[in-house]
Amino acid sequence: MSQTYVFARNAPTAEYDRSLAWAALLLAATGLVMVYSASIATAEASRFTGNNAGWYLARHGVYFGAGVIAAIAVFLAPVRLWQLAAPWLFAGCVVLLVLVLVPGIGREVNGARRWLDIPMASVQPSEAMKLAAVLYAADYTVRKHAVMKSFKKGLLPMLAVMLLVSWLLLREPDFGAFVVIAVTAIGVLFLGGMNGRHFTALVGMLALGFALLVLSSPYRMQRIFGFMDPWADAFGRGYQLSHSLIAFGRGEWLGVGLGASVEKLFYLPEAHTDFLLAVIAEELGFAGVALVIGCFVWIVARAFAIGRQATQHERHFAALAAQGIGIWIGLQALVNMGVNMGLLPTKGLTLPLMSYGGTGLVVNFVALAILLRIDWENRQLTRGLHA
Repeated sequence: MSQTYVFARNAPTAEYDRSLAWAALLLAATGLVMVYSASIATAEASRFTGNNAGWYLARHGVYFGAGVIAAIAVFLAPVRLWQLAAPWLFAGCVVLLVLVLVPGIGREVNGARRWLDIPMASVQPSEAMKLAAVLYAADYTVRKHAVMKSFKKGLLPMLAVMLLVSWLLLREPDFGAFVVIAVTAIGVLFLGGMNGRHFTALVGMLALGFALLVLSSPYRMQRIFGFMDPWADAFGRGYQLSHSLIAFGRGEWLGVGLGASVEKLFYLPEAHTDFLLAVIAEELGFAGVALVIGCFVWIVARAFAIGRQATQHERHFAALAAQGIGIWIGLQALVNMGVNMGLLPTKGLTLPLMSYGGTGLVVNFVALAILLRIDWENRQLTRGLHA
């Protein structure tokens, strides 16, 4: 008995999905290098940064380190604690979304109020809500499993809560976060056994809502038309996309070389955030983009595989949480890449694990640490040990 106990205590150092961890670290490390490369010109020319070329690199490096520390701490926490905390985390994030909209508390940038200023940092609650929504949807589905087929008892309470969150996000406005959170929550509910007719109706309502939001906003309409033909107004509504496509074209197969991008020299807006992939394409070429896509595909595939393994052990919350994380990261990466390549309308979503942004990077690390913990507990149970 004592030998088994000692073995179980030592097991965590070896029993985790190394390929998943290395794929995430490769993306994050590549992102650190590319954020520096993409932001040098902007940082040097800005009074806000004190004309310091390494300003964005230094801040992103701090966020990177904070994310790693947070991930290690999260990996040590049992998954059952996240299930217990899920409703409280979700409620806390709702409060933060409300505070963002309060004048004097939330900070407005470029017409959007999405940030809370705290000492030495700036927090974006919508990023934290992405993880909170996954955990809450997984916990809700498990708790309400017996009535999930019922609209009144199963779907309606969750729908009311998500409508509140959607309204708060659209008030900021943060249309990109709204899309990711809504689709991820619906995906978790569907995987958890939602009634098929309710799912179809909900998807239809979501599509109708997207259409109405676009038609009711001239700004969003311009983005749609700019996406359909960016060259028709290359110096106006199609400016970002046209320069992103130029960056992809210049990169060809192997790129122009690390640091040699021309588009990042004040031609491509948001080069270190929303359009980081375009700079990767220009400097590292098709090979660099293919590596990034391959890593994201592997992370999503492993998330669903880990979810299936958890289901086999009848760990339903863990299974839905793992698959929800896969949906969220995969969807956000897909949208960002689609925007950069001109396959989707321009939308302000960062590339997970890679783009500059403190809250998003730390939350991505935490989510992947939860995923690794779920996998570790699966492996422990498979070996007949307590997780």
